[in-house]
Amino acid sequence: MSESIQLEVVILGRQYKIACRPEEQAELLAAVGYLDSKMREIRDGPKSPGVEKVSVMAGLNIAHELLRARNAANFDSEDIRRRIVDMQVAIEQAMVQQDQLF
Repeated sequence: MSESIQLEVVILGRQYKIACRPEEQAELLAAVGYLDSKMREIRDGPKSPGVEKVSVMAGLNIAHELLRARNAANFDSEDIRRRIVDMQVAIEQAMVQQDQLF
């Protein structure tokens, strides 16, 4: 198990120290960049809300994106299993018919 490292990151002009494992550093920095860009997008909008509201709105927007992505990727695994079984049965029947020809 690897030890944690401390990263200093900047989100919306504020510095934060965040602990992470070395192998997670690139992903964490990507997440920081994504969050910072979302927060700047909201802050620079027409209403220019305070930092707390920007944080909450960015969190809600990102959570919404995540849930939409999960729902889009969600598929009926039982339906897929049933289709695979149906295909296996059809293949087996075709093979039996093929064997009967010779």
